[in-house]
Amino acid sequence: MNVIIFGATGMIGRAVLRECLRDDSVESVLTIGRTPLGLAHRKLRDVLQPDPSDLGAPDLGLAGYDACFFCLGVSSVGMKEDAYRRITYDLTLKVARTLAAANPALTFVYVSGEGTDSTERGRSTWARVKGRTENELLRLPFQAYMVRPGIVAPQHGVVSKTRLYRTVYAVAGPLLLLLRKVAPNLVNTGDQLGRTMIALATPGVDPGTRILRPKDINRLAGAEPGA
Repeated sequence: MNVIIFGATGMIGRAVLRECLRDDSVESVLTIGRTPLGLAHRKLRDVLQPDPSDLGAPDLGLAGYDACFFCLGVSSVGMKEDAYRRITYDLTLKVARTLAAANPALTFVYVSGEGTDSTERGRSTWARVKGRTENELLRLPFQAYMVRPGIVAPQHGVVSKTRLYRTVYAVAGPLLLLLRKVAPNLVNTGDQLGRTMIALATPGVDPGTRILRPKDINRLAGAEPGA
């Protein structure tokens, strides 16, 4: 399959990219983002785009892709709702609509979060905006899946770009190892997210749901085509 990744410089995006480069079923990967990856690989084409939603350049070549793994996002901490909405909702939907027009058979996998509010009426800004984003993506004319990870355990030396999260991970790292043992379905790893996304884009894999919770992610991460 040929894959597009948005947000490949983030903690989750890096993990998803790593799995795509390791997986023999992925033939090529196009990454689109504001900053360079600093990585070279025979499968990889890294495109720098100051505005990742601006996909009108004729040389970008968006046709012929099988999947988009959308890992781009920001923390809502300290942000006003309109600013958070512009990145989380407006940018995501602009990208998704452009890709849907170029690739009607595309599988679009969106990284959301456990606790997302599908009713769009809750008190939490991030959950409400994520819920609206999910709902709109599910209405678009492609196969869309919402991946809602729980606590994401960092791996392979990759750290979050958000200072608050880096601090939390530094303090709680040993507890995450314990939590993965006693309550595995509360925790996901970047590797599991990457494998889950690849599985969702693989013909013959039926996840049984369009919205995947932490337990679904852990289950599907080990699924084989046709399982």
